[in-house]
Amino acid sequence: MEDISKTMEIAQTILDQIKLADRSALIAWGATNFCALEESKEFQGGLSFKVNGVIHRGWVKVCLRWVDDYNIVFINRNRETVKTFEGAYCDMLVPVIDWIEGK
Repeated sequence: MEDISKTMEIAQTILDQIKLADRSALIAWGATNFCALEESKEFQGGLSFKVNGVIHRGWVKVCLRWVDDYNIVFINRNRETVKTFEGAYCDMLVPVIDWIEGK
């Protein structure tokens, strides 16, 4: 039970960080299908969501690394990784995702 609450807490924190930086960003990206990511060897947890943006349509995975920064992975509709941004901090989440979106 503790693992589930930690997983959900990390996912919620990422959502809160995005909303705090730009409260309309998730709407602008057409974000849906939010999913908490479980802990792994590389990551403490994370958040994935589907986007329907102007340029990128598919999924975004925001993974919290053990060194307390994020890897942001962009996956297309064919489930292929198209871009990865490593070493982002919470204040960089919206600008990095916007950059991929071509804004």
